[in-house]
Amino acid sequence: MIVVFKNSWALLLGMFLLMLGNGVQGTLLGIRGALEGFTPGAMSLIMSGYFVGFLGGSQMAPYMIRRVGHVRVFAALASMISAALILYAALPNEYAWFALRVIVGFCFSGVYVVAESWLNDAATNETRGQALSAYLIVQMMGIVAAQWLLNFADVGGFILFIIISVAVSVSFAPILLSVSPAPVFQTTKPMSLRRLYKASPLGIVGTFLLGAVFAALFGMTAVYGTEKGMTVGEISIFVGMIYVGGMLMQFPIGWMSDRMDRRLLIIGVTLIGSAATLVAFAFASSITTLLICSFIIGGVANPLYSLLLAYTNDFLELDDMAAASGGLIFINGIGAITGPLLVGWMMSELGPDSFFLYIGALMLAMAVYAIYRTFQRKSPDVDDTNSYAPVFGTASPVAFEVAQEVAIEMALEGEEGNDSVNSL
Repeated sequence: MIVVFKNSWALLLGMFLLMLGNGVQGTLLGIRGALEGFTPGAMSLIMSGYFVGFLGGSQMAPYMIRRVGHVRVFAALASMISAALILYAALPNEYAWFALRVIVGFCFSGVYVVAESWLNDAATNETRGQALSAYLIVQMMGIVAAQWLLNFADVGGFILFIIISVAVSVSFAPILLSVSPAPVFQTTKPMSLRRLYKASPLGIVGTFLLGAVFAALFGMTAVYGTEKGMTVGEISIFVGMIYVGGMLMQFPIGWMSDRMDRRLLIIGVTLIGSAATLVAFAFASSITTLLICSFIIGGVANPLYSLLLAYTNDFLELDDMAAASGGLIFINGIGAITGPLLVGWMMSELGPDSFFLYIGALMLAMAVYAIYRTFQRKSPDVDDTNSYAPVFGTASPVAFEVAQEVAIEMALEGEEGNDSVNSL
């Protein structure tokens, strides 16, 4: 890991600054929207715009890169992000904010593809897993640091928008000046959704539901905090605990994933998450309880993405694992678009505390469906399953395919180890 940071520190620093800007804008808009008089329903539409753009960008970025190259795509999209972050403050209108969120989501998706391509190209077969882990840690640290940054300026002014615009602009330098020649860009032809569903129904259904959960956590948590009357400091800690939980629990859950029936683990973590939402709903007046529950919810929701990916891979041939990434990203994106819209409607009609009912219902639905699937097909033997590789919920196709490559390499190493043991 030290070698990875030594060789890729500039690239990881650039990604940290990008995540800092992205993390601030998500929470800041949730708080600022209330100051501008936007309803939870309007904010849900605005927040869903990011995922509309992100899904579109994940589909278009490979085409743009093949057409004009990594450097031009990165520079163009990052410049648009920087400009859009400033325009939020200048155009306090819900329709303008929705359009800007679509643009920002589209551009961030393309920027991630470029940066992750360089990171993957800089890694070797021996360091690819560590590079992916380092990337995940940097992403989480950027979002957590973003919540801390919110306390250093008035959310009703321009300063925070200027700061994140500058952070995104500065991120260009380490990324563009530290990497040498742009890598050859290749993407795997995606697997059809029908074939992917046939291989792993729980993988498809779970990824869709998790997309809806993650989008609500990423986009509507600050809106909930504002509706509950929390201070900016309390909201920043509340949102930050979700990602701290995700960062700390990613690897313990991954460790368990490689040593037990993954369906049972999926059932267990979703039931824990669902129970935490009920506690948060019942004791919503206690900020301490909300912080503990947000840590637990984030701690199970973020690793679930990697867990579902690993489970899906258990039913795929090694040659098909990379191809499956495109379908899972698309399904996750559809769920992410619908998530904020539904939870925004519930918060408008049933009150802000329905935010937790929404998340709890989706996690419970995933648990129930996983239980149902245990009666439909026998789980593969633990020794025959593929390895867990961490990946973030907003990963681009490149990071997703890198995670697949890491899982494949680890699986092949395991097969070689078993062959060696058998030969003895």
